[in-house]
Amino acid sequence: MTSRYPLAFPSDEASSWRRIRKYAVPLPMIEQATERRLAGDWRGACAAARVDVDFDLTGLAQQHGAETAASLEEDLWHFAPDLLRWHLPRWLRGRTTQRPNQCVILGGGDGRYLYATTSAMIDGPQRLTLSFGAINSKQYSWKHSQVQDWRFARHLWDARHADELLRHCGGIRAPFRNVDGTPRTADQLPTRDPGTGDPVGHTEWITLLYDRGNIAEAFAASGITLDDTPPQARFYSPPPLLDVLTRNPLALTRLEAVVRRLAKAGLGDHFLVRIQNRGDRLAPLLLKPNTGTPGLTLRVGQWDSLDGMYPIPEASWRRLPDLDLLRFGDIAPDELHPLIGASLFPERPSQRTDGPLGPAVQPSAPVRVRCRGGWHWVQSRNGRLDIPHTEEEERRERAIRAFGGPVTGCFAAQQAWTSGAGRLPKALREQREELFARIQHGDTAEVLRLLDAGVDPHLRDGRQRTLLHVLHLLDHKLMLARLLGAGLDLEAQDHHQRTPLHVAVGEGSVSLVHALLDAGARTDAVDHQDRSLASVIIQHKRKELRFLRDAVLRDHPHLITRYPTWGDLDD
Repeated sequence: MTSRYPLAFPSDEASSWRRIRKYAVPLPMIEQATERRLAGDWRGACAAARVDVDFDLTGLAQQHGAETAASLEEDLWHFAPDLLRWHLPRWLRGRTTQRPNQCVILGGGDGRYLYATTSAMIDGPQRLTLSFGAINSKQYSWKHSQVQDWRFARHLWDARHADELLRHCGGIRAPFRNVDGTPRTADQLPTRDPGTGDPVGHTEWITLLYDRGNIAEAFAASGITLDDTPPQARFYSPPPLLDVLTRNPLALTRLEAVVRRLAKAGLGDHFLVRIQNRGDRLAPLLLKPNTGTPGLTLRVGQWDSLDGMYPIPEASWRRLPDLDLLRFGDIAPDELHPLIGASLFPERPSQRTDGPLGPAVQPSAPVRVRCRGGWHWVQSRNGRLDIPHTEEEERRERAIRAFGGPVTGCFAAQQAWTSGAGRLPKALREQREELFARIQHGDTAEVLRLLDAGVDPHLRDGRQRTLLHVLHLLDHKLMLARLLGAGLDLEAQDHHQRTPLHVAVGEGSVSLVHALLDAGARTDAVDHQDRSLASVIIQHKRKELRFLRDAVLRDHPHLITRYPTWGDLDD
């Protein structure tokens, strides 16, 4: 069966981006951050968008001078942290999380920058840290594109420049859309290259060429010469150039403007695009502006000759994912970030009402399950997965299960729902993924609304994590008592035999650890690798949890392993 998506935007990537747009920047976050920003409270906007600020303007003024501090404060007044979060590079591959260990430069220069960094863990808390100063080159590598320089792309984070997004995408309207956001019909799309005099039609024509696999023709129409001479690589054979290009959605009509702007800023005469080839093979592409004539030359580079070469940030060389999602009907204009929607569709009437952004929370829909030769409806409601069977039937099924008998139909779905093991019907699996996606991105308010609507709090995800296991991703002060009151087990184990306290010790805050201990969590837990809580504290260098390490040493000395040693925490 032929996919409706082109190779440059495959269905699995489209699915990830669709979920990212739905869950990664919750709508209440956008509302709260915008309200604080418009009120002149940039710190409040950062807090609403879960951005931790690790500098003080007064201290910066004393250290770097009043002029530097004043310029920084001017940028911070217009900083839209929710917009930054929207545009961040993502891990994809079925996930919605940010790409880990990324350093995004927003402003500054001469070795001192305003920058935001992402978490080191793919599935960790999706908080950001906003810093000012020098960038740790050992932690964030320019060569490997861990540094994304957005100083020349302020429309990605600065509210004053957000309306420039349309210019970066084509011109007077968004490609494949009218100015009011309605889609262009097939007879409105170009059947030949209209040339650069019609920049949007030119972009549409080149995109269509790209989607049809006419890669060389698309590059030629963009004024980019392809040099397919393979590099003299010592340790690997680079993939064919056209194969690499076919599978990556480059914004061809924007590349020359980006490259020449960077060259004019004195950042070099060769520029690096580090793109992902399928099969996790990385391909460095080199772009060089032609001398004396328009256009660029592109070729595959070799890794040992890239030192010092400026990497073009992904947001500048990649086609805007929102445009592809809109084009293939995966999202509607009203689902865009308001600043993005206003820029791309300036003549679209506002769909906003006096209520909160987004649809109201609805109870989980009933799902059909094959059971006993027929179809039954099951539904997560009233705090449990409700199945159409009597208490006597449930008791009989539990007895069969206790003696090792097969569990089928509604009872199998119920068991998989609350254990995280076994096969769930697709619709139930999607409901579970929705809840855990909201948890992953820290949307405590939405999770509480779903629980209020009757969602079963006893469900587990595919890694057998309960809602207690993921408290480090949420506001535990609002959630813990609610979950314990619903009967969740403090000693429940996930697929790695970790208890909620075990997870909190490795990934959570000190206050969460204290809250779980106060609730009665045991301190003698070990995981599938026989690591005690003390071992996890040492492994993660959690010096602030020394009190718990000492308690484990005192109360459970038999759990102390030879590696890592107690001294490791003091090193």
